[in-house]
Amino acid sequence: MQTQTLQIRLQPKQELFNSSPADIAIMGGAAGGGKTYSLLVEPLRYLTKVAGFGAVIFRRSFPEIINLGGLWDEARDMYENFNGEPNLTRMDITLPPFENRVRFSHLQYDRNVFDWKGAQIPLIEFDQLETFTENQFFYLLTRNRSTCGVRPYIRATANPEPNWLAEFLDWWIAPDGYANMERAGVLRWFIRIKDQLIWSNDPEEIIAEHPDARPKSVTFIPSTIYDNQILMEKDPDYLANLMAQPEIDRERLLGDPIRGGNWKIKPSAGNIFNRDWFEKTDFIPMGGKECRYWDFAATEKKYANKKNDPDFTAGVSMRKVGDMYYVTDVVYGQLAPKDVDELFYNTTVEDWERCKRDGTSYSCRWELEPGSASIRESRRLVTTVSMVDSGSVRKTGDKITEWKPLSAQAKNGNVRVKRAEWNDDYIYHMHGQPDLNHDDMADASAGTYNELSVPKGADLIAFVGEEKDDNN
Repeated sequence: MQTQTLQIRLQPKQELFNSSPADIAIMGGAAGGGKTYSLLVEPLRYLTKVAGFGAVIFRRSFPEIINLGGLWDEARDMYENFNGEPNLTRMDITLPPFENRVRFSHLQYDRNVFDWKGAQIPLIEFDQLETFTENQFFYLLTRNRSTCGVRPYIRATANPEPNWLAEFLDWWIAPDGYANMERAGVLRWFIRIKDQLIWSNDPEEIIAEHPDARPKSVTFIPSTIYDNQILMEKDPDYLANLMAQPEIDRERLLGDPIRGGNWKIKPSAGNIFNRDWFEKTDFIPMGGKECRYWDFAATEKKYANKKNDPDFTAGVSMRKVGDMYYVTDVVYGQLAPKDVDELFYNTTVEDWERCKRDGTSYSCRWELEPGSASIRESRRLVTTVSMVDSGSVRKTGDKITEWKPLSAQAKNGNVRVKRAEWNDDYIYHMHGQPDLNHDDMADASAGTYNELSVPKGADLIAFVGEEKDDNN
């Protein structure tokens, strides 16, 4: 191996991470801190120097490994400088002179950990540990074994997420949710007794109380994009990308320039959608394209029963002209099925006629629920308004994920609301998410925005011919 032909440049936070003596070292707390690069460098300590050494680097899903410019591409580029031989079938890279391997794998489901029964892995690494479950992480500790002379150890990267990992790292996190820089890189030890983690700043204290225990050492090294000057120089626009994120994501992925992202921030009223982001206007430009998205419910409110509070049927119409999005109309109510049908038909026809006069293209969408009943209902609705471009779409993520694109546009001043009598209810509803009991208007708004913003060829379910039952 001719190491003089390659210089691996580590920045200060990366050096702190890669030189840590901890059994478990976790780096991150924000996006762009050079975390993945550090993970890929770590196995090179021993791959070309110690016979029998091996490493596995995990991502939660397989596409995250092979995405363009992702983990596999970076690893291949780095290891070929050491004459590494990549094998895409096995998802590993073999390095001379000992034919040691670094493997790339995923743990999409909890049960996938059992694929590693009997394995002995001196170095286990997790890229984006916050996406893994607590069970996956601790089970893989049982596979962290070594017979090659290198003490087994764990390395991981992470972005803030208020889940089990935030609890695990709580000592390194200040009460305000950002990293406690006085504790950065400091080691602590823990053992598990009856499913409880017992921590100490001194391993001897744990051993004194539990003589049979073997404490594991842990540390956390915060890093931010500002610690990664190489990235800042090569791609200065990446910082602008982080700053353009919705409030929650920006706080997690960017946060404080020194202390990194916030580990405790959660979606709450005013930080997904904020009333100040929705400017009212009396002017709606003609042209562009308009869509109304429906979030259907079919249970009528029984006012005599105070416990009866069914979902609303909500239909939100939005027009895109240039880079601006205009909320043109909102209808909603806790309605019986026959009233839902009447509202849907009358509103759709009125929208279509209005847009035709304005020279605006119009479409009507709703969510396709799983199962054949939803497919049959969607066919019926399409037939009801046969003059209109209508159909159902499949949702691709959870509510918060679906809302984020609209949230980002609203925060950046690209969403305006037509002045009307429904404004107060609508803006109150949007500002209150996700704390309110209902989220129908928010779901409909996000569905409308996503339909207008996605390129042609989105996952629109066209009802032509026979549709297969989703359950088959």
